[in-house]
Amino acid sequence: KNLDELIIESTDYCMTKVEDDFMAKAPTDPQDVMRFINEIPYWTAEKHGKKYRLMYQVYTHPKYIEYGKKFFQGVNERYTAYAKLLEPKIGIPYDIITPLIFILVRACVHYAMFEDEYYLKSQLEVLRQSVMLFIEKYKTNNKPE
Repeated sequence: KNLDELIIESTDYCMTKVEDDFMAKAPTDPQDVMRFINEIPYWTAEKHGKKYRLMYQVYTHPKYIEYGKKFFQGVNERYTAYAKLLEPKIGIPYDIITPLIFILVRACVHYAMFEDEYYLKSQLEVLRQSVMLFIEKYKTNNKPE
């Protein structure tokens, strides 16, 4: 109908596609988690860095910020749903997995936009250690008696 609608719908479509690509590469078992953490930031930056920059320019603009809030609420819901699917596969409760996903995604987006290797590596190291600790914790707590 107008330029604003075109901008909002195009941005939403683009980011949904980026998110779908990201989730298609997501791990489905504990053995694949570290591969995903190590590879996905660089893949994301190469494949979608320009799209992230555009999306953040649009969704942080005062004219469109309400659309950005709506989009990210949907992201929260989709990543929580994905964490719920992962819970039985990797043995970590979804309410622990969800914030780990958020940390990874934010680290990937930050790297894709700014190529800040120091920030990325520090975030990834925390994620690796956290995932290993949680896998060990919930493996131990779920052993049959």
